[in-house]
Amino acid sequence: MTCSHLNTIAHVTPSAAGCEECLKTGSWWVHLRLCRECGHVGCCDDSPNRHARAHFKATRHPIIEGYDPPEGWGWCYIDEQEVDVGAPTPHPGPIPRFF
Repeated sequence: MTCSHLNTIAHVTPSAAGCEECLKTGSWWVHLRLCRECGHVGCCDDSPNRHARAHFKATRHPIIEGYDPPEGWGWCYIDEQEVDVGAPTPHPGPIPRFF
């Protein structure tokens, strides 16, 4: 099966240096995920708050990129499969660590 959402992948500017919501609330994360449609940076499903998935549920933006450090792999929440997102999105500076 081929992901039918590859057309949503864009070159984006990350919204924050770490999980946007965790930084605001003082929470922590395990790994970061970058929305490849709008640039939202959220935390992974192994993190207590699962902000990347919450962003997907709120926006229906389907493709994320592994983002700490930029890893270059992608995942489609809708098709539940790994996707090629091209070159990794560069990180603007050091990644804050909370875990």
